[in-house]
Amino acid sequence: MIRPGGITGTALLRRCLHIQLALAAGFWLAASTPAAADFFGFPNQPRYRSDFWQPRAVRPHAKRHHETAPRDDERETKRDDHPQGPFQIVVEIAKQEVELYGQNGFIARAPISTGMPGHPTPMGVFTVLSKAKWHQSNIYSGAPMPYMQRITWSGVAMHAGPRPGYPASHGCIRLPEDFAIWLFHTTKVGARVIVTREPAPPVDIENPKLFAPAQLAGDATKVAMSTPAAPVAAVTVADAADKIAPAAEQKPSEPPRPITVFVSRKQSKVFVRQGFTELFDMPVTIADADRPLGTHIYTAMALKDDGKALRWNVISIPSANTHAKAKRRGKSEEAEAEPQAFSNPVEALDRITLPPEAIEKISMLISPGSSLIVSDNALSDETDADTDIIVLTP
Repeated sequence: MIRPGGITGTALLRRCLHIQLALAAGFWLAASTPAAADFFGFPNQPRYRSDFWQPRAVRPHAKRHHETAPRDDERETKRDDHPQGPFQIVVEIAKQEVELYGQNGFIARAPISTGMPGHPTPMGVFTVLSKAKWHQSNIYSGAPMPYMQRITWSGVAMHAGPRPGYPASHGCIRLPEDFAIWLFHTTKVGARVIVTREPAPPVDIENPKLFAPAQLAGDATKVAMSTPAAPVAAVTVADAADKIAPAAEQKPSEPPRPITVFVSRKQSKVFVRQGFTELFDMPVTIADADRPLGTHIYTAMALKDDGKALRWNVISIPSANTHAKAKRRGKSEEAEAEPQAFSNPVEALDRITLPPEAIEKISMLISPGSSLIVSDNALSDETDADTDIIVLTP
């Protein structure tokens, strides 16, 4: 039988069969392709080359006569089976890499895929808020997010997912599967996550203004931290003690819970939290307040000198781009050419004066794993009753 248009019934049946087979093949390919939340491909994007180190155990073995000592770059690719925290996860958007640092420095590095244009990964200071081996996105139609570590409640997390070689997510940080599994089992809720455009490795720092535990803090430290550059009004926080007392109560066998101290130049305040518990905030004095501080994250890594002091490191990232701000405001080229310089980590500490009450309360709670964040920016609206302090950097 010939149908209108000259197509026989047999040919029509054959065409339908071909269409069904093509659809079935398409569904099979989609099912076999690794899926992840917010995945879209952009073939015209620049690709990032990264040598991925796959975590592997380092097992001691007898050295054979033909073996030679590993080179320095080879040593860097090996890890201890049990790295010690506190951990710092540094996400570098420009290089599309993530690095993990611990108590003894660099631990591991892996390639990533961050937010694509229109859906960028937010930059700033975060912590791991929750974890799940198998999570489905409640924003992107239940898309799978295996080995998920959440850093905001607005939909940003680290998880295993495809990495096409360029930013391709809706804001999440996609990790290689093996690395995502290893990182998931290495870190805990509360681990610090720093998202920055350029590389920002931690460096050791010593400064008398960095906090010490109350039993270690001497009069010199308290004077250095509280001597004002300008008169400071008396501060009273009647409810601060009530907030600190229950938060600080712990079983004798438990290690001290770290605290986060945040000094905001924009708000001229210091905010203190212990985990997800808000303790108190007070006004601070910042010398030369119109000049940027930058953003610096100081972390108490461990006790040192037989437990008589704390060892600190610092990660520094710049705040807003002064050139871009000047251009948007219509400033002259001369003004754009000479942006105000950010303070280095030592200068930033020297410019800050905290009230004596704040020093005393913080010294009572400070312990390894605690951190001091100094920034030109304000406390983010993402900070809530179920987060640690979150600071967004433009």
